[in-house]
Amino acid sequence: MTTTTYAAWPTQIRLPGQTAAHPGPVDMTMMYLMHHAFRRDLQAFAAAAAATPAEARSTWRALAERWELFSHALHHHHTGEDTGLWPLLLERCDAAGRETLEAMEAEHGEIDPLLSACATGFERLAAHADEDSRAALAVRLVAARESLGRHLRHEECDAIALIQQHLTDEEWHALDEEHFKKGLSLQRLVTLVPWVLHEVPGPVRRDLFAQPGGRAHHALWLASRRSFERRHRLAFRYVD
Repeated sequence: MTTTTYAAWPTQIRLPGQTAAHPGPVDMTMMYLMHHAFRRDLQAFAAAAAATPAEARSTWRALAERWELFSHALHHHHTGEDTGLWPLLLERCDAAGRETLEAMEAEHGEIDPLLSACATGFERLAAHADEDSRAALAVRLVAARESLGRHLRHEECDAIALIQQHLTDEEWHALDEEHFKKGLSLQRLVTLVPWVLHEVPGPVRRDLFAQPGGRAHHALWLASRRSFERRHRLAFRYVD
């Protein structure tokens, strides 16, 4: 367990929809930003599937493209947790902590089939109008939103508490480099940065840019945000 003193702990951010922000030595900013993006997108996708006419071909193609970005980010995030974060914590936790971490992995397994079914629905509607497929996709997206929402609440309330108890900030950054950032190409980062920062409050965004390495995020955001926003408006044009 870390011996970092309370006075040295970073201030944890709070974002819309976030259910907890445990104090501790690890700066969880990027974790909470990713959770915010996942919640935001599934809420928007569910609304779009309910409101977008089945025959709106260009909009469904834009939604399918946006879904690919979302699902890639979520898969990469969960893979980093399953292969790096949870195994390390399992070595250090007591029985109650191990039960929480095993639940985290099981919940990933429950979410994956829902996401695959949603991807199939987007692909079908991008190809041709099908009202039954649109209605089925709307139902599946609500189910995915609720399932992922429960998982994120569980993670924020219980699993992140274990991170704060058993990891140092240095260990967290090493995990981030090895299991979360590794394998992300520059092309992928150009799409991910504006996606992650979409609808993030300005003060949080400015604090992120002021951190070590933040200048690179700022440069990517400036270079790509307008293009991202255009694609976003096309995908969600029927959502109020």
